[in-house]
Amino acid sequence: MELGTDKVLAEREGGIGWLVFNRPERRNAISLEMWRAIVTALATYDADPEVRVVVMKGAGERAFTAGADVTEFDEKRADASAGELYKELSEGGRARMSALRKPLVAMIRGFCLGGGLAIAMRADIRIASEDSVFGIPAARLGLSYGIENLKMLTELVGPAYAKEMLFTARRLDAAEAWRIGLVNRVVPVDALEETVRAMATTISENAPLTVEASKLTIDAALKDPQERDMTRLDALAAACLDSADYAEGRRAFREKRKPVFTGR
Repeated sequence: MELGTDKVLAEREGGIGWLVFNRPERRNAISLEMWRAIVTALATYDADPEVRVVVMKGAGERAFTAGADVTEFDEKRADASAGELYKELSEGGRARMSALRKPLVAMIRGFCLGGGLAIAMRADIRIASEDSVFGIPAARLGLSYGIENLKMLTELVGPAYAKEMLFTARRLDAAEAWRIGLVNRVVPVDALEETVRAMATTISENAPLTVEASKLTIDAALKDPQERDMTRLDALAAACLDSADYAEGRRAFREKRKPVFTGR
């Protein structure tokens, strides 16, 4: 996949689309050119019927991503005007993650801070290694987070823990992150990739229309009732019932074999 930079890598492996933040020398801090590449990669994966699930991870052993590339701030985020372009690109990238119709899994090792945590929160599932570290240092930089990021954080950990994280800017270890609901699971470092790969493979082998319907319906359930597109949700449910995959699932059950789903 042509992304215009080697700082983001994208490669399909079976039904899994891998998205790698490839800047280990800077703890995979996200630059503006990386945001552009991330948007391109996700759009390509969303349009590829062979990709059933997307996994994002950081290169190396030190970080998922430490967040925004602070070294760009003096040039590209020095004031409100420059900050608007930065905001447009970064929020556009995170919005593309949220809009992905396919499951998005975050494979987290090492630092997952600030903008990196905002990225991880866009994932449907977060699997972390025991050496992972989480936090939002905005109060130490004089920055504020937008309502969308804080809404997602609050939905995951509740308002009390969200406020504690923002007010203190302290770092959480993986065990605490799991305890408050920030991540789904914590595993030993040497089991991280195996665990994520096994989960992603399982997802990729399940009925794609059902998985998509489940993801979009759960996301809709978190919205206010007037914001839910019930017509779309009803259409997704009907498509599952009318699909060849539903017929295949029933046949496989009767024949006591593993179903082979095609997404149709």
